[in-house]
Amino acid sequence: MSKLTPYKPHHHAIVAQRARDFRHHLTVEEAALWRALRGGQLGVRFVRQRVVGPFIADFAAPAVRLIVEVDGGYHAQREAADARRDRQLARWGWSVLRVDARTVMRALPEVVGHVQRAIDAARVRRL
Repeated sequence: MSKLTPYKPHHHAIVAQRARDFRHHLTVEEAALWRALRGGQLGVRFVRQRVVGPFIADFAAPAVRLIVEVDGGYHAQREAADARRDRQLARWGWSVLRVDARTVMRALPEVVGHVQRAIDAARVRRL
């Protein structure tokens, strides 16, 4: 862990276990998006439920430091907390793309296009 993750080591073990549990219990929307992201289909490798500091990212592409979050109804009540989380991740060099869960189910090709553009933008930032 870097010096930028100010939490106790035992917290990391708890978060890591939660991430493992989440990997085995994706939401329907996460599963649909995962099928489009997995296996490097968009030119970068994504991983599911990646621990980044004290947070668990739905999908992360470490090579370009991009996180994709699928936001369901739960997130409507967490906008301020999600914004703080996104700012902290940005301080650590990660970009965050949030996509609405309903949009994933209604318009998956458009969501994948947004993800591809975010990957392209992240690549440019890394140059």
